[in-house]
Amino acid sequence: MEPLTEQEIRAAFVNCTKGEAKRLHVPRDLADRPWEDLDYLGWRDPQAPDRAYLAAALDARPVAVVLRTSSAGSWQARRSMCSICLTVHSGGVSLMVAPKAGKAGQQGNSVGAYLCDDLACSLYVRGRKDAGAGARMHETITLEEKISRTVANLAAFVAKVRTA
Repeated sequence: MEPLTEQEIRAAFVNCTKGEAKRLHVPRDLADRPWEDLDYLGWRDPQAPDRAYLAAALDARPVAVVLRTSSAGSWQARRSMCSICLTVHSGGVSLMVAPKAGKAGQQGNSVGAYLCDDLACSLYVRGRKDAGAGARMHETITLEEKISRTVANLAAFVAKVRTA
C-alpha cells in the first residue's frame, strides 16, 4: 500500500460527515507505519475504545470507514475467525459495525463484520505478527493469493458500506 497522509485519510471517509472526519483521531505515527506490508491502515481510537477506523486504496483511490465495536463480552474468549484475513484468535476478534454511507446510514442502517481486534490483518497474513498456535490454517495457496483474498474480502466489506 502507498502511504497516506492525514489529509488524504480524512477526505476518504465515506460513512461520516466531513465535520466528523475532521474531528476523529488519526494516528500521529503515519510515517512509521509498515506501509509496504499493509493492505489497509486500521487503528483504534485511544480516546474512544468502541471506535475503530480503516483506510485503504481500493480501485487506486483512498477510501476510509468508521467502525464501532461492542464492549468485550464473555463470548470473546472463544476462538473466532476474522472475516477479512481468516486468522483465528482466542478473544482477538470483534464484531465491528460500520454505518452505511449516505441516506441509508443516516437512517441507521449498518453493515458488520468480524475483524481482528487490532486491525492488523495484513501483518497476520504475511507472518509479520503471530496470533498464536493454530491461528493460521495450513493452506496450499501462495502468499500473493492470500493477500489477494484479504484485499478482496476488505473490498467486499467496503462495497457493502458504500451501497444504499
